[in-house]
Amino acid sequence: MNVRDFNFDLPQELIAQDPLLDRSASRLLVLDKHTGEIEHRHFKDILSYLKKGDCLVINDTKVIPARLFGVKEGTEAKIEILLLKRRENDIWETLVKPGKKAKAGTVISFGEGLLKGTVIDVVEEGNRLIQFSYDGIFEEILDRLGQMPLPPYITHQLKDKNRYQTVYAKHEGSAAAPTAGLHFTKELLKEIEDKGISIAHVTLHVGLGTFRPVKVEEIESHHMHSEFYIVEEEEAKKVNDAKKNGGRVVCVGTTSCRTVESASTEDGILKAGTGWTEIFIYPGYRFKILDCLITNFHLPESTLVMLVSALAGREHVLHAYEEAIKERYRFFSFGDAMFLTDLHEKQEHGGNV
Repeated sequence: MNVRDFNFDLPQELIAQDPLLDRSASRLLVLDKHTGEIEHRHFKDILSYLKKGDCLVINDTKVIPARLFGVKEGTEAKIEILLLKRRENDIWETLVKPGKKAKAGTVISFGEGLLKGTVIDVVEEGNRLIQFSYDGIFEEILDRLGQMPLPPYITHQLKDKNRYQTVYAKHEGSAAAPTAGLHFTKELLKEIEDKGISIAHVTLHVGLGTFRPVKVEEIESHHMHSEFYIVEEEEAKKVNDAKKNGGRVVCVGTTSCRTVESASTEDGILKAGTGWTEIFIYPGYRFKILDCLITNFHLPESTLVMLVSALAGREHVLHAYEEAIKERYRFFSFGDAMFLTDLHEKQEHGGNV
């Protein structure tokens, strides 16, 4: 399968630069994953498409202010780093710009020496292992010095750090937000629970691997970077009970999807535990747990468009994207959402919009 099969033309002005004042006021394109039928709604209407007995799976990872700006000791050259993955002994795998100024042994100073980092190794794709030294608590220093790692297509300054967090963000460790969850408010989540829909929390710390461009022509040759996930026993039970009782598992975002698909058995039982996943989902993949998906609109030729296409078919997804462009939906992290479901199943169960 060729990477160009997942390309589409997106007008630059449709890339959302700022979050809406009301998280749940974004638009919602509902796509029937079997027929390609489309309905245009608002995100608050998601309640009408969920039914008693379903299980909503959310990723409660929390984005850390992972972008740091420092200077190289000795030359005062400016260096930017992005924290990707925590190792042991205050060592982090990082992305460094410009990399040529960060050879092994380089010492980088942040916040006039409040935090210092020594490059100890160069690993795959030129990433640097940096060991940090500081007085105090690392997280507090990071909160003071770091910036939210917004994607490069967002050029506006984020006024409120919390708008790049979900309202249920809990476990720190992500270099990017699970953006499909940004549409939920606490009030909407309560309404969902009041309707008899269980909410299962999983954790997947989002790395940049999810967003890296596919650089090979044949997508089967693309290699995903590993990301750490946690599934607690109680949360796995919620998912398994929903499946057992005929409810649907509705994943919020591609990260929740990748977590449950990575942690499940071949016969569709979600297992509690922790691990690293490199799962790459593209057309031809058979879903073991997920039934429906809430997701944002994604970059052309990205692994995320491929995942969505695995659920609803490439032709249906690209047609839905064409419709979204025509209807002037807002794209990417702060943009609007899609719900990939079975519209006729909704109607049979008496759902109304």
